[in-house]
Amino acid sequence: MSTPRFLVTREIPEPGPSILKEAGDVVIKDGVSADELREAVTSGEYDVVLPQVSDKFDAELLSQAKIRGIANYAVGYNNIDVPAAAENGIAVGNTPDVLNDATANTAMLLLLGAARRAHEASEYLREGRFTGIGPNLLVGQDITGATLGIAGMGRIGKAVAQRALGFGMKVIFTQRPPHDRPVSDDELGDLAGRVTQVPWDELVEMSDFISLHVPLTEETTHLIDRKVLRRMKSTAVLVNTARGPVVDENALVRALRDREIFAAGLDVYENEPEMADGLVELPNAFLLPHVGSAEGGSRAGMARKAAENAVAMARGETPPYEVKP
Repeated sequence: MSTPRFLVTREIPEPGPSILKEAGDVVIKDGVSADELREAVTSGEYDVVLPQVSDKFDAELLSQAKIRGIANYAVGYNNIDVPAAAENGIAVGNTPDVLNDATANTAMLLLLGAARRAHEASEYLREGRFTGIGPNLLVGQDITGATLGIAGMGRIGKAVAQRALGFGMKVIFTQRPPHDRPVSDDELGDLAGRVTQVPWDELVEMSDFISLHVPLTEETTHLIDRKVLRRMKSTAVLVNTARGPVVDENALVRALRDREIFAAGLDVYENEPEMADGLVELPNAFLLPHVGSAEGGSRAGMARKAAENAVAMARGETPPYEVKP
């Protein structure tokens, strides 16, 4: 058997590179364009590609690909047409479970920062405008006692719920909006009796905060659209650490600009790295550059799982963290 060759489209942390180098030859790029990715995938030069979520593998590219597998450096895999990969005999893997805490921490950071106007307060101070405390200075929204609506009560949603309960919030959820299914106490585990399941329409209207934790699908694309934003409380805060297209970003800009909702905290964007016109200028938009998993342990765990997937694929084995169509 020839030595496997791995293409890593952007540098990843250890132990990922070391695991790959022990198994074969490794080429690590500093990002690749769509044309460069196409050339690499169709050249027959590589056995497995370890890409970022920004690297797109559509059906047309996969039909011409000469690789054994795609070991995505991410939990999400909406950058890959998984059924098309399967049709062409290409394995797909992801990095589940290692980002739950990091992403939940980021969701709470955004929730707190947006509610308490942290971005505005920091700029106010840095611009030299602070002349002393005042009773009406940068007043935000109450957190303790407020209602948090969680859209998607998966692993990350549950982790956010645990944190929110620690802040004295009331937590309601819809399992998989816009539809739903009953969730048993066994599935909720330690959260049973501490959180309440409600229909999506009720969650939108009842919540002081809405935190999004759904995968990106046809049904969840623009889950938060103009109509939903108009039904939210005028004091509500929207948090998105899921995927950018879950929110209609142009509609959100209008809602924030017109003060139809109080604020938004975003770590993901509809057309990353671009953002909707006007978003960055809004003082009530608390924005982060897709750093939800940017904790050292989480990023190292992602690298390890992605590398383990890649090595298994190169050997013709089922990857340990396989994504099935």
